[in-house]
Amino acid sequence: MTSASERRLGDRIAREIYRDPDYIDDPVLAEYVQGIWQPLLAAARARGDLTGELDERFAWQVMLGRDRTVNAFALPGGYLGLHLGLIAVVGSRDELASVMGHELSHVTQRHISRLMSKQGQQTPWMIGAMILGILAASKSPDAGSALIVGGQAVAAQNQLNFSRDMEREADRVGFGVMTQAGFDGHGFVGMFDKLQQASRLNDNGAYPYLRSHPLTTERIADMQSRQPLGVAAAGGAALTAEHAMISARARVLSNPGVDALRAIGAEAQGVQLAGLPAARQAGILYGAALAASRLRDFETARDCLRRLTQQVGADGPGLRLLRLLTLEVALASGDRAGAVALLQASVAGPGADGAAGAAQRRPELFLSAQLAMQVGQAAQISDVAQRLQVWVLAHPHDAQAWQLLSSACAAQGQTLRAIRADAEAHMAVLDYAAALERFKAAQELSRQVRSGAAAADHIDASIIDTRRRQVELLAKEQALER
Repeated sequence: MTSASERRLGDRIAREIYRDPDYIDDPVLAEYVQGIWQPLLAAARARGDLTGELDERFAWQVMLGRDRTVNAFALPGGYLGLHLGLIAVVGSRDELASVMGHELSHVTQRHISRLMSKQGQQTPWMIGAMILGILAASKSPDAGSALIVGGQAVAAQNQLNFSRDMEREADRVGFGVMTQAGFDGHGFVGMFDKLQQASRLNDNGAYPYLRSHPLTTERIADMQSRQPLGVAAAGGAALTAEHAMISARARVLSNPGVDALRAIGAEAQGVQLAGLPAARQAGILYGAALAASRLRDFETARDCLRRLTQQVGADGPGLRLLRLLTLEVALASGDRAGAVALLQASVAGPGADGAAGAAQRRPELFLSAQLAMQVGQAAQISDVAQRLQVWVLAHPHDAQAWQLLSSACAAQGQTLRAIRADAEAHMAVLDYAAALERFKAAQELSRQVRSGAAAADHIDASIIDTRRRQVELLAKEQALER
């Protein structure tokens, strides 16, 4: 199976995941994951595991799913999926890096392609349909059975599960990648313990995602033997306040139910909270504040944030996450004046990377855009639109950034640019048919106003014409795949 074919198959599956209601693009969680993912990619390149061809052809994107199960999965074409349930239980960046390094190695070692190559009597698109059925069955066995039935489903599952040899290879290569990237190899052992426990809790008889995680004592022992001599097997680095807060955020966002949110909030009121380690306390207070905010109980949310401020301190490692959450709560409660002051402090106060650098980081940028839309001042909207334009030039596959840019342009009366940005947002999630419709609408609008348009509008019209032709070809290919 060629790398180009594998990428097309991965795109098809990823397109369905983007449409799934459980898909989530949370800027805070995504930034934290990218802080692990990018060093792993760099280490794989340096080791020669990631070849130039795969580096160029594959997507190398991480998708987050609002799923409480402890799982991760690799897809064809360089896509990696992480359940929020996994992020919620890992005890350190090292443990999360071990999972991501393992899944990355499945892709760089072409395990998916090698398995699919055995499907000699089935087309890649039929295999893709089976994978989508397995994805659906992980949530609803009945839905999955409607897509992949009888013995065909069993055969697909047996062939899509990685062999033990491939699992061992992914362990070995993944361990080398994560340690070269600067992570503690003990994270592998600690993560194996958690996955082994989770496999007992999550085994409901439904089909798993594209791969399962069969853990054997042999694999665990192999990872333990790879640790440096004389270093205690601590199971990864100690829990930090920053990671505890990230885990708490993942837990809240994966439990949208009212009862679950109330239970998370109640943890901050327990009398035993004071006896817990400081990092653990920070995570509980962060989760309680976020849960209260989602329940619209802003008084409780602010009380938890005040307690969290005392816990983190003026220059603690979780200070930036605290500021971002405080800003989120202010925006959700309609406290615009407070949100403006908080945003200024988040990009200029202690722990910031300098006003320009911090303001251009994804969470701050997106919150700035949301605040500008709420305030409605032309100068603020214009400023954030320019910053979003710079961002999408460097990150053209960021659908959420394109959507925010579309809203900012529409607020300024720049209808043509707003429609074009909306089309690019559809492109980013591989929905070429919808993108084509938006580009056609933009093209029609540009014809209507072209006679009196400014030079900038002529440039926009030229870009739209070019993009429409490109999308037409992609949309035709996408239609043929069906």
